[in-house]
Amino acid sequence: MSDKVLVCDDEPYILESVAYIIEREGFEVLTAEDGEEALDVAKKENPKLIFLDVMMPKKTGYEVCEELKSNPDTKDIHIIMLTARGQDSDEQMAKDVGANEYMTKPFSPRKLRKRLRSLLG
Repeated sequence: MSDKVLVCDDEPYILESVAYIIEREGFEVLTAEDGEEALDVAKKENPKLIFLDVMMPKKTGYEVCEELKSNPDTKDIHIIMLTARGQDSDEQMAKDVGANEYMTKPFSPRKLRKRLRSLLG
């Protein structure tokens, strides 16, 4: 069975395009459109990798990341924060809540595929 990857974003275009790339790479895609749904799916499905948007309804990506990283069952999930704002303070905040990586939108499909392969190979 292929590794599961969760994509959390409230923008349908981002959600669909990232999901498409992940599927093409042969991984199982899970999606969530807000922070609470992201937490539920992550806890239930235990994906290997999460692409997590910072600005989402109900709970922010930071809150979701912090909650997942503080839970023994989900702390080892690799989390890549996605944001449209590329400020240093945002990147520091992502590190503070335990995110493994930080990507600024828009990102190239090639860069995304490369990260997927190196993480899930």
